[in-house]
Amino acid sequence: MTDSETVTTTATLPPPREAFKVNWIRLAPLLYTIGLFAIWEIGVRLSGLPHTILPTPSRIFQAIVEYWSPIWKNSLQTLYTTVLGFIIAVIAGLGIGLFIGWSRTIYAGLYPIMIGFNAIPKVALVPILVIWFGIGTVPAVLTAFLISFFPIVVNVATGLATIEPETEDVLRALGAKKLDIMLKVGIPRSMPYFFGSLKVAITLAFVGSVVSETVASNNGLGNMMASAQSNFNVPLVFAGLLMLAVEGIAMYALMAWLERRMTGWAHRSTMST
Repeated sequence: MTDSETVTTTATLPPPREAFKVNWIRLAPLLYTIGLFAIWEIGVRLSGLPHTILPTPSRIFQAIVEYWSPIWKNSLQTLYTTVLGFIIAVIAGLGIGLFIGWSRTIYAGLYPIMIGFNAIPKVALVPILVIWFGIGTVPAVLTAFLISFFPIVVNVATGLATIEPETEDVLRALGAKKLDIMLKVGIPRSMPYFFGSLKVAITLAFVGSVVSETVASNNGLGNMMASAQSNFNVPLVFAGLLMLAVEGIAMYALMAWLERRMTGWAHRSTMST
């Protein structure tokens, strides 16, 4: 075979395939979850604990299948009240956060009031909401709103109130007004704070809606778990907790996706493997 034929044959060969690589980072959540359930299952079986104290994961999944219809219905109700309260908190929190962060004087005056309001346990407000609106969906929505409202306000206001004074001085020297500074610098600068706070607020919203459903509602996972607890149906209680975890993870992942899409420019660094 001549040199030219060798070159031609080599050129026509397909490129070597890259070795298959397992993406352990993406598989880590699934593997860790499976490992947690396996340890849980083995530990309960070895300890001999009755399912009325701590059910095994297999018993919990059995309860999900057995009571799927009420679990599905109440899960949708909890998701509805949580998302509705969260949306109200986002709109109100963004607007009030922009107002508080507009001026350092307003920030200094209202921030302590916001801290005092947030220090009040929201479960203590549920009886008042029941007196005002009765038992049902409205107290759950309002509780989800009240408990997820504060992180959004604080993060937006902090993003606006911490604009470097040098930046403001330069912009004013160039003829920019207060509104121009807020629109061109303040609001874009506060967006990472805002979208980051959504991940915290959505998890808190689930806490608020479930607490209210437990105390003052005839529907939702909170009410279902309270009824199951009174009947000593512990597997159903844990089934409700598992459904809450699934909904919370899904909504958190959605907020994290929005954060990456909207403020990816603010997160350039990557974690090492």
